[in-house]
Amino acid sequence: MISSPTENIGLGAFYAIATALVMSIAAALIKYTATLITIEIIVAVQYAICVVFMLPWLLQKGLRGVKTDKLGLHIIRALCGWACFYTYYLAIAHVPLVEAALLRNAAPLCVPFFVLIIHKVSFAWVRWIPIAIGFLGIGLILKPDGNSLNIWHLVGFGSAITLAGSIITTRMLTRTEPTNRVLFYYFALSAVASLPLALLNWQPIPAKALLPMALIGLSIWLTMWLYTQAYVYAKASIISPLSYTGVVFAGFWGWYFWDQIPDWLSFAGVVLVVGGGIGSVVLGSQADKRHALSSNLVNKQPH
Repeated sequence: MISSPTENIGLGAFYAIATALVMSIAAALIKYTATLITIEIIVAVQYAICVVFMLPWLLQKGLRGVKTDKLGLHIIRALCGWACFYTYYLAIAHVPLVEAALLRNAAPLCVPFFVLIIHKVSFAWVRWIPIAIGFLGIGLILKPDGNSLNIWHLVGFGSAITLAGSIITTRMLTRTEPTNRVLFYYFALSAVASLPLALLNWQPIPAKALLPMALIGLSIWLTMWLYTQAYVYAKASIISPLSYTGVVFAGFWGWYFWDQIPDWLSFAGVVLVVGGGIGSVVLGSQADKRHALSSNLVNKQPH
């Protein structure tokens, strides 16, 4: 197999784990800041800060940098990403940090459903096995006995569904669109989408919330940059499983700052979701390799 000129699995893995760590720090900051200010304001300020970070690129490229014939897809991608963060932050404010992080990281289990609907691509039955295992884990986290299930667990799972939509549309966009253009439209459109809810839920921002809100915005921008760099140096089959280290980091912050320790059902759910998610990514990667090999063999046949 011939590697791409930029392929560096070690560096890609480093960026992937750094992405998960920074995102978990942002999640901990959000859980704290949500006790001081509304989630709607946090989301709006976050995206406003990210737009500010994109201004140097915009000033350098000018209007030609934002010219696109994929505006509709940019809007869908931005709304999916915005809804992902909004539902994730709402869940963080109301459920243990590790459970919110795990539910968001169930996105790989939802991706095949989007592929099936959007691209009309069917999968071999074996690929549904890890997905079923992962959803069994989600069921355990949602507490089938009903003792501690609340609406915020379902909201947290909504972040996985919308993240899956964001993943699919981002892949579609990056085939023809440069990374900075995708990020600019995402941040700018999400900032616009955040504004009405922020105004409806406006309250004075206390001074002690200013620093954590600034750090949240910086963390999200850095997360997106690290995430992009990870995919420059390594394939999705390497990066996606490593994203689950974020659940471990979130579990540590939840224990250290809030004394949150998962019960045995939640712990079992974490194991099943992580195992199912990694299995889904690995089987998907193997299927892609077989498809690519088959296509190469067909193309090499004399015509």
